[in-house]
Amino acid sequence: MSDTDIITIPGYKAGTWTIDPTHSAVGFSIRHIMISKVKGTFESFDATFVTTENPLETSVTASATVASINTNEPNRDGHLRTGDFFDAETYPTIDFVSTGVRLVKGDYLVDGNLTIKGVTKPVTFDFDFGGFGSDPYGNYKFGATAKAEINREDFGLTYNAALETGGMLLGDKVTITLELQGALQA
Repeated sequence: MSDTDIITIPGYKAGTWTIDPTHSAVGFSIRHIMISKVKGTFESFDATFVTTENPLETSVTASATVASINTNEPNRDGHLRTGDFFDAETYPTIDFVSTGVRLVKGDYLVDGNLTIKGVTKPVTFDFDFGGFGSDPYGNYKFGATAKAEINREDFGLTYNAALETGGMLLGDKVTITLELQGALQA
């Protein structure tokens, strides 16, 4: 299949889609004390998808508000907002802008630039479409899950602490998981 071929996705429609925050989540997980994972979310986020006749020409812009971070531990959340980590006062948002969509062996990959703490790096999200359909109120929606793994140190998030038992408090790899529901705008 070449980039000029138009692929068919059942229920797909061209248009502008906005994220439904009540049916979506922006989450992450990171290795903690080398034995488990800590998970968190950003409670405030926004995203817009612009689809064209060819799904591979879709564009995405998204943003999460750093101050809305929630790991279910208020002291940790406060620390994550400081200069040791995200520096929410100086860098209030985490932003993503797509640069392309690819279909590789049946999987949709969304390439783009992720900006965290003023550092922009290329990232690829593996997109798993749940499908398209109408809700009881007549809104046409899509559902999808997107995942990517980044190295937090690439974005200037280098804080860590050595453990008495050996190893480090935090892992370098962060898994970002997006549960998305978007609504087609009239």
